[in-house]
Amino acid sequence: MLRLILFSLVLVLGGCTDPKPQFISTDLSEAGFARDFALTDHNGQPRTLADFRGKAVVIFFGYTQCPDVCPTTMTGMAEAMRQLGADAAKVQVLFVTVDPERDTPQLLAQYAPAFNPGFLGLYGDPQTIAQTAQEFRIFYKKQPGSAPDTYTVDHSAGSYAYDPQGRLRLYIKYGEKPEVIAKDLKLLLTSK
Repeated sequence: MLRLILFSLVLVLGGCTDPKPQFISTDLSEAGFARDFALTDHNGQPRTLADFRGKAVVIFFGYTQCPDVCPTTMTGMAEAMRQLGADAAKVQVLFVTVDPERDTPQLLAQYAPAFNPGFLGLYGDPQTIAQTAQEFRIFYKKQPGSAPDTYTVDHSAGSYAYDPQGRLRLYIKYGEKPEVIAKDLKLLLTSK
């Protein structure tokens, strides 16, 4: 009888805890990387992750002359923001360049907001970008083109998402459907 009472108590108390959100994207809540960055936005303002506390944040690394992965990802993020409706104001999308030699602040100021006026492009000098990419476990490497300035850059294609408290929570794979991204971001906005 005592065992039955203890078992019932465990079940009742277990039901009192908040259930863990059921994300579709990969849950990185326990990851020990991608903790922060110190970059400059396309308006010339120094930025860290703390600047966006209170919002969910999505970070994607790419470059403006990318022929496929970057515009596809940014278009998908823009569609996810559209699907979020009023909640989109609670999300900040950040595009971090892996091509600081060509991606000037002026170019980033045209590129990121072209997908959504609220999107920000972030940059730094080559060393800062390399350190940030290492912290975020982002791979990138120049591939020569027909002329010195026509190179491409191979790079990681997924995005990271943070909750409004600034904690890394999700890895969003490349090509994820905007409705999936929107659903996961809604969960991030309401999770504790």
